[in-house]
Amino acid sequence: MRRKDDTLRDTLLDLARGIAETDGIDAINIRTIAQRAGIATGTMYNYFSNKDQILLALTEEYWMQALGEMQTAIAGGPFCEQLREMFVFLRERIDRSAGKLMNSLGGLEPLGQTRMASMQAVLEESLIRRMEQDTAIRKDIWSERFTKQQFARFVMRNMTALLKARAPMTDLDFFIEILKNTIYEM
Repeated sequence: MRRKDDTLRDTLLDLARGIAETDGIDAINIRTIAQRAGIATGTMYNYFSNKDQILLALTEEYWMQALGEMQTAIAGGPFCEQLREMFVFLRERIDRSAGKLMNSLGGLEPLGQTRMASMQAVLEESLIRRMEQDTAIRKDIWSERFTKQQFARFVMRNMTALLKARAPMTDLDFFIEILKNTIYEM
């Protein structure tokens, strides 16, 4: 079997991204991308077994870029205020185009969730770093049974659920109030 060329894979993804931006996600297909790349349709299958695989790769790429942007866009300050900024940032990204990509995955949702686990780990680590920078968080709260890692995972899962449900900001405000009452001295 011929070795895969990462440069060609990147080119194919660029072409797919371009098609999505100009003609919509539904216009993406193996044959069109192959034609635009000037390669045989069969060569496409060396890189992507179907359209869903292309959409999954685009979704992963999009979220890795968005998480990188979020790291620099969200300044310091109290942890809970950073959470609010992160939620707004992520909601804007979902509304802009990530939601369309994620909704187009269809039957690949379980695989997509597995592949997105690495991005969730990045987000969890970011939450832990941000908690450690907030000097107002009670130091005596953490224990063997109540760790920063568990708390970060709890926060991430709940924020993800709120984003997925397209919850109103009042729900986020309530969630943040619960967090404040948990980690800050009142």
